[in-house]
Amino acid sequence: MGVSGCGKTTVASRLAARLGWEFAEADTFHSAANVDKMRSGTPLTDEDRWPWLEAIARWIDARRSEGKPCVVACSALRKVYRERLANGHDDVRFVYLRGSYETIASRMAGRTGHYMPPSLLESQFRTLEEPSPVENAIILSNEAAAHDLVDQILNALQEPE
Repeated sequence: MGVSGCGKTTVASRLAARLGWEFAEADTFHSAANVDKMRSGTPLTDEDRWPWLEAIARWIDARRSEGKPCVVACSALRKVYRERLANGHDDVRFVYLRGSYETIASRMAGRTGHYMPPSLLESQFRTLEEPSPVENAIILSNEAAAHDLVDQILNALQEPE
């Protein structure tokens, strides 16, 4: 989880590959209207996000019911979003890739082929509620290389809670 451009997709896809788990990119769950809105530089509202979050939560729940572990790259910016995605299951864990506005803005400026314009980064930071200690999230600096972040996540997942 984290703001756009923090490295979620890269790290999550590599984590899923290392674990042999199914991977989903939450951006693929957005409606065409949401994508158009973001592409035009308009931030999403909670009303825009709820159907998207519901779709992701249903996908996670389906994998859980099939006994298939998975990894999802999703912004999950607010606590209520994370609560909906976890759906009351303690085994759903969040990894927050924390980064500075400057670092992430620089990354986004060099990114091509994504509908999320760098102009929306500020709204993402305004919406972001960093996980509190009671959420038991794994919090990592996105300054590390992706392979190092994957190693850190695997180590943290092996530690007793």
